[in-house]
Amino acid sequence: MDSQVLAEFTEVAILGRLLEPEKADLPPEVARHILTLQFGSADRERMNELADKARAGILSAEEESILENYRHVGRLLALMQSKARLSLKKIAA
Repeated sequence: MDSQVLAEFTEVAILGRLLEPEKADLPPEVARHILTLQFGSADRERMNELADKARAGILSAEEESILENYRHVGRLLALMQSKARLSLKKIAA
């Protein structure tokens, strides 16, 4: 199986299909709440630290796994927030 096919079956890809971010069907209060979600300062600091180590080429295997987890959650949050923005835009239209 090639990497493009495998990419279709990552947790984020599967959840993305489940959430259907292209559908603007969230209630306004839910959409507004989703748009307030963000990483806390401790997580942002950890992500920056890991990204710096990755750029320097000194990231351990464990740290690489942690950084990938942050990327997955970030992608999922982006999908959810995209759906939230579309839902609010539909209501405003």
